[in-house]
Amino acid sequence: MTAFTLYNYVLSGNCYKIRLMAGILDVKYDTVAVDFYPGFEHRQNHMLALNPAGTLPVMTIGEQVLTDTQAMLAWIALNHDPSGTWYPAADPMLGPLVQQWLAFSGRLTNSAGLAGLHSMLNWPIDGEAARRAAIKDLRELELHLTDRVFEGKTWLVGDHPTIADIACFPYVALSPDAGLDHDGYPAIRNWLYAVRSLPGFVTMPGIHHLHELREGADG
Repeated sequence: MTAFTLYNYVLSGNCYKIRLMAGILDVKYDTVAVDFYPGFEHRQNHMLALNPAGTLPVMTIGEQVLTDTQAMLAWIALNHDPSGTWYPAADPMLGPLVQQWLAFSGRLTNSAGLAGLHSMLNWPIDGEAARRAAIKDLRELELHLTDRVFEGKTWLVGDHPTIADIACFPYVALSPDAGLDHDGYPAIRNWLYAVRSLPGFVTMPGIHHLHELREGADG
């Protein structure tokens, strides 16, 4: 029996977050391929009936519909992680910190994610503005992860990986597609390596397994 159905576009970093979380927790699910580009199927009536915002991913659990990526990550963790470490919602400090980084992941979608869309698909946005915002976000992330290294920590929050790491990972890993390489971000590079090392890690186009990376590549 599958846990949910994911309306999915294989090149979407947000859809990949759900596939990655499901892979790590070994959650079985169904997928429905959506022609995001060039077909813009997510804007067609049958998809708008599921998600009036016209965005991907969309997750259905029986009759329930989730349209926010961070909410989907929380649902997977709350329902399929008996340890409670992936989403420590009940912890009075870690829970809010996870929420804070989930919000940051939304910023990454609107900066590095949009910069990548502009670069790869010529998306009609101000690409330079998106790149400037992405650089600001990457610098903020690098500072935080550097502080964590000095504390002897690997992950964004606490002592274990959480849904915050999964939420932030894709658009950081894909940022070289927008010309935003990781050469000046050693803490980010180490964190990306740590996420790729997680058991159950799955790939997407542009994000490879560690053994597939060329020496010194971000990928």
